Amino acid sequence: MKRRLFEFINQKNAKAFLLSLIFGYLVRYFHSGIAIYRFELFTKPIRAFQKTWETFAELILSHKITIIMTRTVLITGASAGIGKATAIYLAERGYNVYGAARRTEKMRDLINYNIKPIALDVTKEDSIKACTEQIFNESGGIDVLINNAGFGLSGAIEDVQMEDARYQLEVNVFGAMRFVQAVLPKMREKNYGKIINISSIGGKIAFPLAGWYHASKFAIEALSDTLRMEVKQFGIDVIVIEPGGIKSEWAGIANENMMRASGNTAYRGLAEKAEKATANLNLPEPVVIAKLIRESIEAGTPKTRYSGGFGAKQILAVRKMVSDKLMDKVIMSQMKG
Repeated sequence: MKRRLFEFINQKNAKAFLLSLIFGYLVRYFHSGIAIYRFELFTKPIRAFQKTWETFAELILSHKITIIMTRTVLITGASAGIGKATAIYLAERGYNVYGAARRTEKMRDLINYNIKPIALDVTKEDSIKACTEQIFNESGGIDVLINNAGFGLSGAIEDVQMEDARYQLEVNVFGAMRFVQAVLPKMREKNYGKIINISSIGGKIAFPLAGWYHASKFAIEALSDTLRMEVKQFGIDVIVIEPGGIKSEWAGIANENMMRASGNTAYRGLAEKAEKATANLNLPEPVVIAKLIRESIEAGTPKTRYSGGFGAKQILAVRKMVSDKLMDKVIMSQMKG
């Protein structure tokens, strides 16, 4: 069965790369019925492999086997929900995973999966610098950045305080872009990297009482499109993940914010209907999104966007087909008391 080469190996440099295997050792094992070879380089040559590298090179160049190197992944917002599920899912599949979040007490169990937790506040430059420098020093770089840290600020636009609105954008937008700026230099040096920005179907469609949250996700969508075109020349992929409804603490926190902001204002009736409309939904587990993220990482030519979760594909399809006013009617029909 033909298998693609790992991204950093091409037809021009494959033989030169394979010569380095003479100075390493290969451990052969089987995974899902496919022969995979992993290697580690060290200083002294091992003569036992000097006579076999040409045969091995032929297999590589014919795409019959794949060389896999452990990739280092940083996931922000790894204390709960999609971030935590993705950290565990990737670690179980051999990735070198760092999970970062403010609530370090909620990441203690990640150590059991060989995940390295890091305290992080995405609104503080010093915290981001300390996080990335630790990973650079320990692992040499970040191959995959997953910008997942964020929260949902709900409430009528009239009711939400500007200070709270700024903080929503500070976390969801500027925090993500700070990390992008921090990792890009080393990714450019290696001519390889993947930046995965967790957006939402709320980056394509807006619901009442969540305007500032939607503003942050629309911004992530636009910034990702621009960034994708800017860094393609350096061998770096930019990918957007658009989750629909997912089982997590997110919705509960968003509803609490909504009722705090608008539960006793002119928008009280709408807030109560919105809260009722989102109650008791049968939502999928966050591992659904973790699987999409892994798919995007391992794709040789990844799609620009992946969507999944409750209602994601259906809602995005409807958004493409109907007018703004008809979309308004469809959304408001779900908020009848």
